[in-house]
Amino acid sequence: MPSASKLTPRRWPLGGVERLWRHPAFPYVAPFALFLLLLSLQDYLLFLEAWQAPLRFAALGAVLLLVSRRVVDLRMASPAATVALGLVVFALWIAPDLLWPGYRQHWLFDNRLLGSAANPHNRILSESGMFIVFRLLRAVVIVPVVEELFWRGWLMRWLVHPDFQSVPLGAYTRRSFWWTAILFAMEHGSYWEVGLIAGVAYNWWMIRTRRLGDCILAHAVTNAALSAYVVLYGQWQYWP
Repeated sequence: MPSASKLTPRRWPLGGVERLWRHPAFPYVAPFALFLLLLSLQDYLLFLEAWQAPLRFAALGAVLLLVSRRVVDLRMASPAATVALGLVVFALWIAPDLLWPGYRQHWLFDNRLLGSAANPHNRILSESGMFIVFRLLRAVVIVPVVEELFWRGWLMRWLVHPDFQSVPLGAYTRRSFWWTAILFAMEHGSYWEVGLIAGVAYNWWMIRTRRLGDCILAHAVTNAALSAYVVLYGQWQYWP
């Protein structure tokens, strides 16, 4: 008669990929990592021409659905005020360029480290209806979810405590608030100063509402207004 130990299935240690997949931070971080990867490769994807927009939309949407669906919470505490906040952030985003022509060409915003606000690629593709539709969808539907999962859903809590799941949404420390805002600003390159304002606004709104859904909606409203401004007035530099 075989012993009980021989009848017990052997448990093999988890492989690196499986450990990564099961890590609590993975659904918060993976879409953002892909988002940054696609941004870094955009100069190498120019051969796709207008097709790069639907392909990037599809890739990010697939990762959100497959990996992050269970952690996306769209419930909101204050939708009307959230829409208003999104519009205020949009107004602040474009205000410096409207008030001071040539403002964005100052060396503080246009340099080797931050790059340039000028974006000839999207201007070239501006005549493609497919590119515009999918670029708008990515800005309004995909990017707010990807970024809010990472910045407010994960990083802001992880900076409070590495066991971020034990930290409630909207928990505040000066360290978590300001590092998240500063890193969010750095992500936006030549627009770092308005990115900092947006990061502070979204962080404050997370603390006030304690809802990921409110931050996603505020971000989506900002991006929707900015996308409309881009298309209506040909301000393609606002679309990375």
